[in-house]
Formats: sequence, C-alpha cells, structure tokens
Amino acid sequence: MGEQIGRSQVYMDHAATSFPKPEEVSRAVDEFLRVSAGNPGRSGHRLSAGAARMVFETREAFSHRFGVDDSRRVIFVPGATAGLNLVLFGLLDPGDHVVTTSMEHNAVMRPLRFLADTRDVTVTVVPASPEGLVDPDDLARAVKPGTRLAIVNHASNVCGALQPLPDIGRRLDGKVPLVVDAAQTGGLVPLDLEGLGVGALAVSGHKGLMGPAGIGVLCLADDVRPRPLIHGGTGSASEFDTQPDFLPDCYEAGTPNTPGIAGLGGGLRFLERVGSERVLAHERTLTARFLEALDDLPKVTVYGPRAIERRTGTVSLTVRGVDPGDVSGRLDREYGFWIRSGLHCAPNAHRTLGTFPRGSVRISFGLSNTSEEVDRLAEGLAEIAHG
Repeated sequence: MGEQIGRSQVYMDHAATSFPKPEEVSRAVDEFLRVSAGNPGRSGHRLSAGAARMVFETREAFSHRFGVDDSRRVIFVPGATAGLNLVLFGLLDPGDHVVTTSMEHNAVMRPLRFLADTRDVTVTVVPASPEGLVDPDDLARAVKPGTRLAIVNHASNVCGALQPLPDIGRRLDGKVPLVVDAAQTGGLVPLDLEGLGVGALAVSGHKGLMGPAGIGVLCLADDVRPRPLIHGGTGSASEFDTQPDFLPDCYEAGTPNTPGIAGLGGGLRFLERVGSERVLAHERTLTARFLEALDDLPKVTVYGPRAIERRTGTVSLTVRGVDPGDVSGRLDREYGFWIRSGLHCAPNAHRTLGTFPRGSVRISFGLSNTSEEVDRLAEGLAEIAHG
C-alpha cells in the first residue's frame, strides 16, 4: 500500500478549477500586465486604447463561441456566481415564481433562498432522478402563471450529470426565460444561446475555458435585461450621475478585470488550437476507463449517469465503511492524487443522489490526465476499499 508514497502529485480536481493552465493563458496575462495594462475607456492614450481593443476582441470571440449575435450582450463578470446573482436579483420581484431543479449549486440555491425569505419569491424545485437527470416534461409542468424564470444547472459539479438542454428548451417553448448555469460546461460542451432558446447563460472562466480565476461571462438574450446590481463609473456617459442604460456598460461598472479578460482570451485561443471536442472526448475516455475499473470494486458506489454521453468528466463515489474525507486524504498522502471530498457546495444535489450529509469523493478529469494515472487511481481505491 505504501509503495506509491513519494510519487509526484496528480491533479484530478478540474471541476474546481482547471490546472495546469495552458501557456496561452499565462502568456496573455503576463504580456498584458507587462506591456499594455491600461484602463479601457478611461483615457485616450495608447495603453488605454490597447486595453479597450483587447476587451472588445475577447468579447467578440465569446459572442461567436456562444451563439450571441451582438457581442454587447456578452457581459464580463467575476464568475458564474456573480452572473447568476445579477440575473436573479435583477429580474425577480415580489410575488414572482421560479422553477429550478434539485441538482443546483449554491450559486443558485442561496440567492433563491434569500429572495424567498426577503422578497416573497416562490420557488419550485423539480426533483431529478437518482442519477441526477431532470425530466424536461417535469420542468415544463412546473411552469405556471406568474413563473418568471426557469433555472437549470447544465452539468452537475457533483456527479457530472449533463442535463438535456435542447429538450428542456423545446418543452419550455419560450414560455419563460431559461437561465443556464454552465460553470461546468462552458468551453467544453457546445452551447448556442439563441439556438437553444436560452435567456441567460452564466459561465466560469477558470474551468472549461482554461482561464484564470475571478473572471467569467454572462450572455444575455436580446429580450432579457436584468436591473444592474452595481452602479458606478463605466468610462462612458460620464456627464451623467445615473447608470448608463446601454449594453454592456450598464452591467460593467468599475475598473474591469483586464488581466482576467486577457487570460480568458488566451483560454479561447488554446481551445481553438487543440479543439474543445478533443478535450471533452479525452475526459470522457478517461471517465469510461475509470468507471469500468470501478465495476470490479463491490464496496465502491458510483453516482450519476452511466452513459458517457450523459455526463462530463466528473465522477462521484463512496467507499462502503470509509468516510469520504478519509478516502481523499489517503489518496493524497499515500497515492499522490489531489481530489475533493465533501458536499461540493451543492447539498441539494447530494440529497438527490443519496449522499447527504457525508458527501462523496469527487474525481474530475482534465486534459492533463492520462490513462496510466486513471489506472493507478483505481488501484489505490481498490486497496482502500479492501482495507
């Protein structure tokens, strides 16, 4: 059991953040900070103009990737959580009704709980299956007069369950805006805002998009205009002391995270070079190999869909008789794997899967992982399971 002590660490926590970052990302951030770190829109000199051009070009690149025909509807935000909060607090009023699912992250559930407690917003939570999949018909049936939004986590950060967005969009049929938490899928799984009939799409920059932490994007449909949450300087319409009402400025008050935006642009260039489909296929290949190895371990229970096309490269499991925290601790100390255990900021998802309150062991694969590492991980779990 101890023979693998001293091996170099293997990172398998890509659902938390991608690592290592591509060279394009590091180089873009470094080059911006060293060469062109002006404040976009705040001056007329070369550095400011260069920064503004970089922000514009990155915004344009995102509009093409996510099927937004007007790049002004691509809003730079600190991350998916900030984007979701902007939509929820900016659109919901007292008496409104929201439909969501039992697989949501706390980035959705905590704002909704606050709005329910303080603004008389009512919430219907549609239960998912024990695999973590939502029936689109159940979601559509929950819509009623007064429903303002439907909110869906595209892929579970707990077990990788990938919701059928096209079917959900067809069932909703434009009756209410569909808000999608794409923190786990943005950059990897194809997403088309207008083609899917999505009203708002919140994406983390530091996961599938391979960028740095602290930056993300919120894409808005043409008819979805939440109230701004933050008011302040935008570098535009400075003659007025009221917030601009035009996009994207109305949602981007304050100095933007230009190094983060530069890094996002680097992440997009990396994905264009290697191909998002290649990254996703690699993660799914590793997932299939891992799941097959776990079939021989009767003390290990795996959660989420078995069909590879219905999931991302994230696997949740428990080992009978061993606390999840102890499993992850041993995998780190004795076998050299960095993973995550616990409730993953998604207690409702764990209730759905049957892993609440102890949580699960989560392994999430990325482009840097190999088949050999997957085999070693399975061997380590086998030794832990056998005591």
